Amino acid sequence: MNDGVNGVALAVFIFFFVLVTAMGFLAARWRRAENEHSLDEWGLGGRSFGTWVTWFLLGGDLYTAYTFVAVPAAIYAAGASGFFAVPYTILVYPLIFTFLPRLWSVSHKHGYVTTSDFVRGRFGSKGLSLAVAVTGILATMPYIALQLVGIQAVLDVMGVGGGEDTNWFIKDLPLLIAFGVLAAYTYSSGLRAPALIAFVKDTLIYIVIAVAIIYIPIKLGGFDDIFASASDKFTETGAGGVVPNAGGQWTYATLALGSALALFMYPHSITATLSSRSREVIRRNTTILPLYSLMLGLLALLGFMAIAAGVKVENGQLAIPQLFENMFPDWFAGVAFAAIGIGALVPAAIMSIAAANLFTRNIYKDFIKPDATPAQETKVSKLVSLLVKVGALIFVLGMDKTVAINFQLLGGIWILQTFPALVGGLFTRWFHRWALLGGWAVGMVYGTVAAYGVASPTQKHFGGSSDEIPGIGEIGYIGLTAFVLNVLVTVVLTFVLRAAKAPDGIDETKPGDYTADAGDPGVQVELPPATAGSSH
Repeated sequence: MNDGVNGVALAVFIFFFVLVTAMGFLAARWRRAENEHSLDEWGLGGRSFGTWVTWFLLGGDLYTAYTFVAVPAAIYAAGASGFFAVPYTILVYPLIFTFLPRLWSVSHKHGYVTTSDFVRGRFGSKGLSLAVAVTGILATMPYIALQLVGIQAVLDVMGVGGGEDTNWFIKDLPLLIAFGVLAAYTYSSGLRAPALIAFVKDTLIYIVIAVAIIYIPIKLGGFDDIFASASDKFTETGAGGVVPNAGGQWTYATLALGSALALFMYPHSITATLSSRSREVIRRNTTILPLYSLMLGLLALLGFMAIAAGVKVENGQLAIPQLFENMFPDWFAGVAFAAIGIGALVPAAIMSIAAANLFTRNIYKDFIKPDATPAQETKVSKLVSLLVKVGALIFVLGMDKTVAINFQLLGGIWILQTFPALVGGLFTRWFHRWALLGGWAVGMVYGTVAAYGVASPTQKHFGGSSDEIPGIGEIGYIGLTAFVLNVLVTVVLTFVLRAAKAPDGIDETKPGDYTADAGDPGVQVELPPATAGSSH
């Protein structure tokens, strides 16, 4: 690693950072609405984004600094098991094609801003809605923190902030500045800021990947040498290989499937989805978003390239930034670092907005101030978005950076437990609201306890997301096991509660709501203040 600051790379990085900062503040003027004081405008961009804006927004939302830093880092450290992210992004798009258009339609019809809004309206249960909201906020916090880890990894490799002995404030000052700028333009511009910046972010990522996948193998002697070097390393360490070993196949498969089921349960994924202007925009995006999966497959190979290039780092999160530092000319290393940095800012902004919307609509409005006006909702959501980012910042400054991905995977375990209520509710009203709450509770408790018991060389607890599957004996993804238990408990309790004729909540939706489009009669973008966000 460099002993000093890479001035050229830092200058290029700062140029792009200043560019996107200016775009973030200018976004407040982009497609400005007459009434800006509503969550529809601040938190969903006025529900006005077309196919390409939505594509870039969802891409910027889903393919993050986690993609750039943690996925290749996992491959660098453990071999082929790190490739789980590639098949899960392939599995996810046929899955969301079946339910996202339905969610968009019913949300557009009733003015729902969050998944919890839908759950409350569908099942008539504020308790179940609260459970979904709290889970979404909890799962989002480590995800935001992971984006900040990506920025910090880039700054460390560029030599910014000093060494390990530097005063903590000086060392973390660049990250604090980046956080402050992110917080300011998110507060000012809402979802329009990341939507506009996503164009720059995705363009930079595609350029960097295209160059890296051609330029670095040429310098390293070709892919034959790259794979040979990786195979030699994993043979020596016994850490796996370039092909999953037999013992890791259950882990690989369950992690890929569980992650695919969880991805669009995250609040930020739904926020980006609901910002679209029509049902057809969602359907088109599910067919063109797989282009990002192609990029992800190429990106994952950087982990093997780092091995072949002889990159040696104690913190695996630094492997890919260090690879860029070693292999690229300084100016292009700056471009690559900017792609990672902006790749963190875009999703962090969307995630903080999504978490804030959940708090405002499903905690503040439902339980604290039911008569809150749209302007009051917007003000609270802006403030909470700041608090969420502060929480993530404290989380990342106090955590062990080498296990950042495990905290995000813990969030995946939690958010997967909302699948039965959300996706199940989009297709059937058979599940009883209390049964869904009971299944959620069992899944959350089992998943958290099981993850707590997983140790790693650097952690006594929460050292991973895989454990023995009860009754099977294989090692698999804890989140998927918890999800299966969740579904079983939900089904059994539903039979019991319906047999006991337990009171059911009122469903405020109708069958036609799930196929309605923006131009259909009766479809509204936002409910009047007197009824917006109401529940039965």
